[in-house]
Amino acid sequence: MIGFDSYLQAFNETLYMTLMSTAFVGIIGLGLGVMLFSSAQEGLKPNKTLYSALSIITSVGRSIPFLILIVLLIPVTRIIVGSILGPSAAIPALVVGGVPFYARLVELALFEKGHDLKETGRAFGLSDIKIITKILIPESLPALIRGLTVTAIALAGYTAIAGAIGAGGLGNLAYLYGYSRNRPMVTWISTMLIVGLILTIQLIGDLLVKKLSKT
Repeated sequence: MIGFDSYLQAFNETLYMTLMSTAFVGIIGLGLGVMLFSSAQEGLKPNKTLYSALSIITSVGRSIPFLILIVLLIPVTRIIVGSILGPSAAIPALVVGGVPFYARLVELALFEKGHDLKETGRAFGLSDIKIITKILIPESLPALIRGLTVTAIALAGYTAIAGAIGAGGLGNLAYLYGYSRNRPMVTWISTMLIVGLILTIQLIGDLLVKKLSKT
């Protein structure tokens, strides 16, 4: 019998995987996205070789199916986490899968106003670092938050895949205790909880974007 405590634990595990991976993806993806923008032809410091290398890395990273990515990263996960089972073991694959996706969104967000803001910063004699930190990122913050919201929703979906192969969470509950044991109600409740989490992430993201757009 699957009780309330089981659903609560599974939900907390899914929430943990989503929040932790989103935090890492947000930091690393922002840095990679800034590098993509800066090294592009119309960026702050055009560097064709660097941009091509980063572009290939992000494109390859986005093209690998998440399930295969988990398998490929098993040796790395074992080294970092010490195990390939449990919510923490899913974090490396979630981060590696999410960073290329968000980095591209960051690049696009910065390019929306990047050229004009770049010229404004240089007119004031600002360094490239200050142009990025004082002008580009603050002015692009609504778009960056919107992109991170989309990424967080994708990561929440990835947790279900990770859960089905041993990471725990609602994916594990839906597959192992619902589908595998012919308990459709468990699968449906787990699915509704995941949908509820995704809708909550979307709502929070929309509210933040709306607030930042007014400031």
